[in-house]
Amino acid sequence: MIAVSNKYALEVGSPTPIASERQHTDYLSVLDKLASKENPTKEEEKYAEVLLTLIEVYEEEHHSIPDASPVEVLRTLMDANDLRQKDLAPIFGSESIVSEILHKKRGLNKTHIEKLSKRFRISPAVFF
Repeated sequence: MIAVSNKYALEVGSPTPIASERQHTDYLSVLDKLASKENPTKEEEKYAEVLLTLIEVYEEEHHSIPDASPVEVLRTLMDANDLRQKDLAPIFGSESIVSEILHKKRGLNKTHIEKLSKRFRISPAVFF
């Protein structure tokens, strides 16, 4: 068992898999307290690792964000920036190419991705 100060202890005693939003909130609170501690002990660091693992597992199962296709990412960026197809023509070369990409008749190529990542100031990785 990992020994930690009562100040960081959970109501359940030792950490268990998270089964509710309330438990998730409690674990986040304790992890936040541990993370803000200047000189945690080795035991507290181990405790924080266990909490983090349990939190990650719970969030992956209950709060995961599904992967988006490159076209979905592009459409979201267009919506967020109030852009239309014609606004992206300089990146793609023409409105018809933008249309083909948005209707999945053509894929994004390396040049498109590079230009889009610069235009929106995001990592090219979001388009993969």
